[in-house]
Amino acid sequence: MSSKKEQSQVPAHSKGSWSSFLKSIASFNGDLSSLTAPPFILSSTSLTEYSAYWAEHPAVFVAPAKESDPEKRALLVLKWFLSTLHQQYCSRSEKLGSEKKPLNPFLGELFIGKWQAGPEVGETSLVSEQVSHHPPVTAYTIWNEQHGVELQGYNAQKASFSSTIQVKQIGHALYTLTVPGSDEKERYVITLPNLHIESLIYGTPFVELEKTTKIASSSGYVAKIDYSGKGWLSGKKNTFTASLYKASEGEKKPLYTVDGQWSDSFTIKNARTKDVVDRWVVNENKTTPLTLAPLEQQDLYESRRAWSDVAANIQGGDMDAVSVHKSRIENAQRELRRIEKSEGREWERRFFSRIDEKSDNPEVQRLASSVDLVFEADKTGGIWRFDSEKAAGAQPPYHKTGGEGLGITE
Repeated sequence: MSSKKEQSQVPAHSKGSWSSFLKSIASFNGDLSSLTAPPFILSSTSLTEYSAYWAEHPAVFVAPAKESDPEKRALLVLKWFLSTLHQQYCSRSEKLGSEKKPLNPFLGELFIGKWQAGPEVGETSLVSEQVSHHPPVTAYTIWNEQHGVELQGYNAQKASFSSTIQVKQIGHALYTLTVPGSDEKERYVITLPNLHIESLIYGTPFVELEKTTKIASSSGYVAKIDYSGKGWLSGKKNTFTASLYKASEGEKKPLYTVDGQWSDSFTIKNARTKDVVDRWVVNENKTTPLTLAPLEQQDLYESRRAWSDVAANIQGGDMDAVSVHKSRIENAQRELRRIEKSEGREWERRFFSRIDEKSDNPEVQRLASSVDLVFEADKTGGIWRFDSEKAAGAQPPYHKTGGEGLGITE
């Protein structure tokens, strides 16, 4: 007999469309993001918002910048990264009952906000921008000036089907801090995990991570995270093991080890003494809410305002209205691209610029090479970096093109 969790959650009136959707996935030979999902599996949230999952625990995000010992700093960066996994890959299915298909962002879409976490942590800010539509790529930067911490990165997702939906994440993240008591910058290159979708047949999809990710620091430490998943080591979903070691000594001489479930809890041990030095329990660490501008004060290209009609009708179950409002945005975007092509120009990104490997920071390139990170620029529309000069001139309003690209006439 099936357990309660394994029983189908597909609404009776949607079973036909869900079955057809699964069949179309199995036979599809392209980017799965372009497939139209049944209404009950659609999310009212745009993919540009997912960048916020990196810093919903601002105190953990800035903690490495308070530590004077480089080994302990590297451990705190690993702890912060592991603490983000629940938010990035599990929080939506817990809140909504299952993983939903997010709205596909349009080129130039923005998601901008900040976290206020008290005087000891200060203000942490976020800018997320859709820098490419074909292929879809989101770039982001998150920073805390009070503690001299910045995270930036970009990612694309390539989805395919092989017994289930497999998702390869292309891109990377770069965490930078100011070493306490100096002006020196310490950098951490972070690779992104691959994932697949479980429980599709039951209509309750959830994310499972797989394979390995690494974090390489300019201070000489490397963290390696191995994702096991359900039925491998512990029989529990979202299982992982991790270790921190000196790059010069290799992973066979770990300094710290970590194990647990990234969706629930994990334990950090000193590998030399076997002592437990820290433990993270998801339910004991509440997230800090992200503060956004009121909807009417947001720029027309900000996610919540741009998709407000679509989101409202998804939540209200009016899929005909959803189609009308989505088509309005998509058709206006196609017209913008047609005009740009005819005039021999391309959309100007607001906060990020495309660079080539030769002009990137040599230290970042060295760290990337040390963890076998390949810059697949052809699959992400380039290598994307936050552009402080652009940002300085991109105060509200963020654009001066009106609402033509969203099918709006001001």
